[in-house]
Amino acid sequence: MAVDGIKPFLVAIAGGTGSGKTYIARKIRAIDPAGISILSHDNYYKDRSSIPIGDRKKLNYDEPSALDNDLFIEHLKQLKKGIGVDMPQYDFSTHTRKTDTIPFSPTPVVIVEGILILENPDVCELFDLKIFIDVDSDIRLARRLKRDVGERDRTFQESINQYLVSAQPMYDLYVEPGKDRADLIIQNNGTEAELANAIVTIEARVREVLGICQ
Repeated sequence: MAVDGIKPFLVAIAGGTGSGKTYIARKIRAIDPAGISILSHDNYYKDRSSIPIGDRKKLNYDEPSALDNDLFIEHLKQLKKGIGVDMPQYDFSTHTRKTDTIPFSPTPVVIVEGILILENPDVCELFDLKIFIDVDSDIRLARRLKRDVGERDRTFQESINQYLVSAQPMYDLYVEPGKDRADLIIQNNGTEAELANAIVTIEARVREVLGICQ
């Protein structure tokens, strides 16, 4: 069933680990929290509960096959039709999908953020605006370490190992080529003020969709 007839404008924000996707998504959502929502591709990692915990930690979570894109695409298509979905929840400390889901209803603008959302052509074609956040590798590593150790219950060494073994090689192989599918590329190597200037174009487009004056 459609939710209030809302068929959202879908914005993709892609980029490597630690590029600032979530931060930028939240800055844009602040324009109109009631009219803009955020959906994370991270919620769609495959459940690994059938695999022993020691083996789970050795899996590559930075390649496309780690994600349940069939469900992800199905949910994006439903949202584009104005239909709400039951968004899965993922536990990064155990690499398992939680039993509870969260109802996600379409809003006039839905921002979808994730490392690999511009890797898959079938996913790309569902977006109305595609953005790639470009960041130097050393900065991405520093930000990833801060997140993994502080928020995802990983040790410093586990985070470093995962970055060197999978995250950076997979970035070169799958993530960076997504720049070629992006409508807009933003550099995020500087200060917050410099980033704010860089996302002015996105904010203007979102305001246009929402009918909000500057």
